[in-house]
Amino acid sequence: MGRRLYVGNLPYTTGEAELQELFSKAGNVESVRVMRDAATGRARGFAFVEMATDEEAQKAASELNQYQMGGRSLTVNEARPKPEGGFGGGGGFGGNRGGGGGGGRREPRW
Repeated sequence: MGRRLYVGNLPYTTGEAELQELFSKAGNVESVRVMRDAATGRARGFAFVEMATDEEAQKAASELNQYQMGGRSLTVNEARPKPEGGFGGGGGFGGNRGGGGGGGRREPRW
């Protein structure tokens, strides 16, 4: 098992310090990163915690998976690497879809 853990189903009020304290019960915590919405800064309900050793990560995952925090049952497991190319590539918002009329009265075409 790797040292980096995914922590999901977090209460939106949970911060890095709170997770640091919780995970330190299982071993040495090297880093905690609560993922936040770029536009609003609001927590997105998941985080990544990096433990000092594989053994400590395994211990944290087994002890804290399904742990109750703020009325929620946490999901703790090994973080998977991001797939190449992110989330499905290209796309965006479709662009060039034409506008449609102005919505007013149309003059008849005779």
